[in-house]
Amino acid sequence: MANSRFVYVTYIRTTPEKLWQALIDPEFTRQYWCETWQDCEWKLGASWRLMIPDRRVGDSGEILEIEPHRRLVLSWRVEFQPALRAEGYSRLTYELEKERSSVKLTLIHEIEKTDSKLIEATSGGWPQLLASLKSLLETGEALEETRRWPEGI
Repeated sequence: MANSRFVYVTYIRTTPEKLWQALIDPEFTRQYWCETWQDCEWKLGASWRLMIPDRRVGDSGEILEIEPHRRLVLSWRVEFQPALRAEGYSRLTYELEKERSSVKLTLIHEIEKTDSKLIEATSGGWPQLLASLKSLLETGEALEETRRWPEGI
């Protein structure tokens, strides 16, 4: 069991298929995830990288579980911030469940470390990113705050 854990649940007026694409498609993620994109083959055991707009690797890991339109589990290590990188690999889980005209999206980010700085940092970012994803899928526009990579990072 993870010692540090962040869980976030939201409901998005979309289909599991559209939400899945929004989570993995590089052109879509750039719109709501600060211009970053994911480099991955999206199959079990594949390497995964979150690329920063200046082409640095922001985060890396591999696909631990993949069930299209339902569940995705990644190992996740921050690469661009040494203090967070030192904590090693965490585990990120997306669960998608159809709920009438919406999809329940559950995100779980966890690590085997007490008082993790990584989980503290990501728990501040995930709500805004997922709100932006929700806005983009439901209205066609991401939140202004998540459209650009922050300067100086």
